Amino acid sequence: METGAIDVASLPGGFDLQSTVESGQSYLWRREDGRTYETDGLYGGSAWYATVVDGDVIRARQVDGRLEWASTTDAEPKLRELLRLDDDLPAIVDASPDDDLIREAYERFRGMRLVDDPPFGCLVAFICSAQMRVSRIHSMVTALAEAYGDPVEFDGRTYHAFPRPEQLAAATEAELRDLGLGYRAPYVQRTAEMVADGEAHPAEARDLPYEEAREYLTRFVGVGDKVADCVLLFSLDFLEAVPLDTWIRTTIEDYYPDCDRGNYADTSRAIRERFGGEYAGYVQTYVFHHLRTE
Repeated sequence: METGAIDVASLPGGFDLQSTVESGQSYLWRREDGRTYETDGLYGGSAWYATVVDGDVIRARQVDGRLEWASTTDAEPKLRELLRLDDDLPAIVDASPDDDLIREAYERFRGMRLVDDPPFGCLVAFICSAQMRVSRIHSMVTALAEAYGDPVEFDGRTYHAFPRPEQLAAATEAELRDLGLGYRAPYVQRTAEMVADGEAHPAEARDLPYEEAREYLTRFVGVGDKVADCVLLFSLDFLEAVPLDTWIRTTIEDYYPDCDRGNYADTSRAIRERFGGEYAGYVQTYVFHHLRTE
């Protein structure tokens, strides 16, 4: 076992682990007390969280101004990547519009960061997200990992990696429905086949211009513009992406009605501009978490 700690004060703009991993961005982390999305506020907690990346277990918790970690490897470089610990939050906040709602969200969840999840796991998680609460999405993704992912033993416990494409591609629709995926089961199975067969891979969108990247991701079964934007924002470094989910559409209706242009593409452009352009996805994530937990 390797262990270490990162001084939160050394990170630009600080950091909050709980809001980062329990704000509807990532479903690939597990809270070890089993209470993911159960506590009020979803900020400032000290619980242990764990994920498995490239066969390595990474556990982390935030306590006494430190981000403590334990892992099968030297986890600090991977934590800095997965949790975007080197993002300059003060610069991002300064670049955001001077707007009451945005300011309230930044103040309430100071230190929350975007995640940078592995693309395939992110893609499948958000295919599962259609018309689902965040806690239910998390349960489905956990069930997939436990049913099909590789087990990894660490510190007396068994952890499960998110399944590789070929592992999910080998699942049957009936098996996936039995795990609670419902009508999403064939979408997940067919998308996994596409990646396993080399037909397409979500990571291939990374080097495309933003709107072309979104269009590329919609080739996967069960992926529309909103899911594509989630994958772009939470795993492919498109910090300008603003997924137009139910919460953000309601936000547009209540706070920014002039941004509703009647279709996804034009409304997306308008709200991205209103949210400041380059870091609009950061603004979206703060506003989403703020309104969802009021």
